[in-house]
Amino acid sequence: MILNISFEEAKQLLDSLDNIVMIDVREESEYITGHAVGAELLPMSEICVERAAELIPSKSTPVIVYCRSGRRSMKAARLLEDWGYESIYDVGGLAGWPYGLEY
Repeated sequence: MILNISFEEAKQLLDSLDNIVMIDVREESEYITGHAVGAELLPMSEICVERAAELIPSKSTPVIVYCRSGRRSMKAARLLEDWGYESIYDVGGLAGWPYGLEY
């Protein structure tokens, strides 16, 4: 199931769940300009079943996805859902993320 969530809801999930994975589906050139703290890079152009399995321990692991504007994150969320992932949270775009960036 895919749920669209706010930054605040994403932060609550990150703080309360030990096994949650946050995935940035932008390209590497975008990722290196600043990404959410702890986010893993899985560019939309490279997303596949095998790469998803490398980053997400199990189909029941909660996953947060984001991109720049929300278009790629929704596509990625739908793919993950099609591949059997059960808990997918789409934050949409990263613009305005108030909880710190890594470079």
